[in-house]
Amino acid sequence: MPLRIGILASGSGSNAQRFFDLRRTGALTIDPVLLICNRPGAGALERAEQAGVPSLMLDHTKETERERYDRSLVAALKEARAELIVMAGYMRLVTPFFLDSFSGRVINIHPALLPSFPGMRGAADALEYGVRLTGCTVHFVDEIMDHGPVIIQAAVPVNADDDRDTLQARIHALEHRIYPQAVQWFAEKRVKIEGRQVRILPTATPRRTVASDGSWLVWPPLEEPF
Repeated sequence: MPLRIGILASGSGSNAQRFFDLRRTGALTIDPVLLICNRPGAGALERAEQAGVPSLMLDHTKETERERYDRSLVAALKEARAELIVMAGYMRLVTPFFLDSFSGRVINIHPALLPSFPGMRGAADALEYGVRLTGCTVHFVDEIMDHGPVIIQAAVPVNADDDRDTLQARIHALEHRIYPQAVQWFAEKRVKIEGRQVRILPTATPRRTVASDGSWLVWPPLEEPF
């Protein structure tokens, strides 16, 4: 059976669109049962509508208490019977109540190589700091921002002529590969947490894997078709 995923988004929804596209081609064994957005007019809502995915707009500015807002999120996601919660550009911290409601089943993608450069300015902070490598990280969500156990990471070089936009574009391209890969591992029940370590269990059917093409490095390696 396809993995039932609930998606939380705040912006354009490009990662959500990638899930919709790969679901349509059969590359992802998922059923996006609900997309929830906290910002009226965000592009993610239109993407969900075009993909035929149920969506809900819950404006966070209408609720002053964070936990009460999260209770509305949890109620909607449970009604949709979401099994995995996927944060796709969701720009809010969730409460302990939310995490307890979906223990071990909330993941996020961050545009930096955690634990470096947490927060909203991952790519910009890496550029300003002058690092030679940066990238993106799919991780479990816990009560600390950008802190939970790492599932998969991708690294790209920072070029001398990079600005924020060019660097962010290369990071986004890899986000669209490693995030679906992580979700597919969940769909195949291959993700196991051992403390802060995440193990990807082997598959019975050997697959071609790719860790690098010379301009980026991913670990654990991507499996076809990601």
